[in-house]
Amino acid sequence: MENTGSAGVEPAERPKGSGVEPAERPKGSGVEHRSLDRLLRMFGRFVGTGYVIYFVLLFSESVRTADLTAWWWSPFAGVTVFGSGVLLGLATFLTDIRWTRFAAGVAAVLYLVAVCTWVVAWDGMSFDVAGLYLSAFPGLAALAASLVWRPGVVAVYLVTVVLVIQWSNARVRQPFVEPTLFADIAFAIMFCTIFVAALLGALRTARILDATIVATQANAASAAAAAARDVERERFDALIHDGVMSSLLSVARQGRTESVARQARSTLDQLDALRSYSVDRRFDRVNAVAHLRAAATDADESASIEVVGAANLGTTYPAEAVRATGAALAEAVRNSVRHAGEGAIRMVTVTAEPGRLAVSVSDDGVGFDPDSIPPHRLGVAVSIHGRMRQLDGGSAVVSSAAGAGTTVHLQWEELA
Repeated sequence: MENTGSAGVEPAERPKGSGVEPAERPKGSGVEHRSLDRLLRMFGRFVGTGYVIYFVLLFSESVRTADLTAWWWSPFAGVTVFGSGVLLGLATFLTDIRWTRFAAGVAAVLYLVAVCTWVVAWDGMSFDVAGLYLSAFPGLAALAASLVWRPGVVAVYLVTVVLVIQWSNARVRQPFVEPTLFADIAFAIMFCTIFVAALLGALRTARILDATIVATQANAASAAAAAARDVERERFDALIHDGVMSSLLSVARQGRTESVARQARSTLDQLDALRSYSVDRRFDRVNAVAHLRAAATDADESASIEVVGAANLGTTYPAEAVRATGAALAEAVRNSVRHAGEGAIRMVTVTAEPGRLAVSVSDDGVGFDPDSIPPHRLGVAVSIHGRMRQLDGGSAVVSSAAGAGTTVHLQWEELA
């Protein structure tokens, strides 16, 4: 076990609030903030709640007008229309967002089916001044359709539903009310379109935001790769200056002495190592740990660093995994320096094992609520989560609470 750093922290101690142990793989790692999914769940619950409210308001009306149709239509419409709406609201609490989309599509289709089957179930001789009770909420069904279908399909669906239901309304109310079919259709379409257009616009904005986040994460990965190339270029330039040019000058001034020969052999060995490294793109354990240690100390020289894990000979790690983990580590330490508060103690634990590289950054600072970060804030999402998600086998999780410190856990595991 190795230990460096100061700040009076013993390696075995861990600052309070470190909710993730280094050896554990946190649950939910790599979870991505999806604006579209959040919006779909929110509006799905809104639509589901609307169905419940309309069921309460219209239940007595559905019972009163049951005699207008065949015996089977009233219970069929009640179960299919309101039942599917309630299922949509419940589906939003499932982990897989596809259930929400599926339930929304089912609710929209069953509402149209119920409206169309009313024409078949109506006896043609019974009339009612109030009309068909389903005509009270065609916009709610159109909102459900908006959660799953494209705008063009939603527009066709809305017009179809309104045409069928207003035509049915006009027929069942004909003896009592002067026909105003065109005006009723136009008003219903315009009224429902306001809410449908607002929902479609919000969903489009969420898709754009998600695409922007993905693009920004990709750009961050490209920037990290470019920075890594710059580091290698600087390393090569330093070797040329300190090794090759120095050896040539020594030969010119001192001749072929033993010390100059040793210097030349050392420079050639370094050049061979650099060439081999560039081709293989692997870090051994010592260099991987040194890279991570440098990343942490560059961000905060006072951070305590602990290295654990079996030091097996021959253990290597992909250079991309080491560099991405180091960049995310540096960002996590910088965030802690900026936000943990004065006097906060930081501890970095590096676990380097065959096929696994893990880093835990903990502090005992003020902490925060990770769920309170809006999806458009890209700092942690891009610099930490984004970098690690670019790796095959990479993951990142942030564990924190107000007043309880923060722990950032980074991990790369070699895939089988």
